[in-house]
Amino acid sequence: MMLLDTCVLYWLEQSPDRISTRVGAALADSTKACFASGISALEIGLKVAQGAIKLPLPSGEWMHQVCQRRGIVEIPVTFAIAGNSAALPPIHRDPFDRILVATALEHGLTLLTPDRLIAQYPNLKTLW
Repeated sequence: MMLLDTCVLYWLEQSPDRISTRVGAALADSTKACFASGISALEIGLKVAQGAIKLPLPSGEWMHQVCQRRGIVEIPVTFAIAGNSAALPPIHRDPFDRILVATALEHGLTLLTPDRLIAQYPNLKTLW
């Protein structure tokens, strides 16, 4: 079972050549469930608002359509996930990444990410 980092979700749809061969193979394995955090819609929406990326639809609608088409299941940000993200060691300061780490730990998911800082969290499984 896998959780997509926000950048991986974006690249999957907009720049698939940026995804590593290992992650591409894992995503192609239909026996592995794939998840995305609701926080990724906010992160992508902010990047659109800042002009860093462009989408053909508003971020929430884009996320919904991409996930529905690809069979990716949304995981909401719960009180437990938010609280646990604040209690993580100070390895990464980005609140979006901390939410993703806490989500992966809470649900026992492998986090698909190129971020080397994220990979330093204890007990977290990552793949890139």
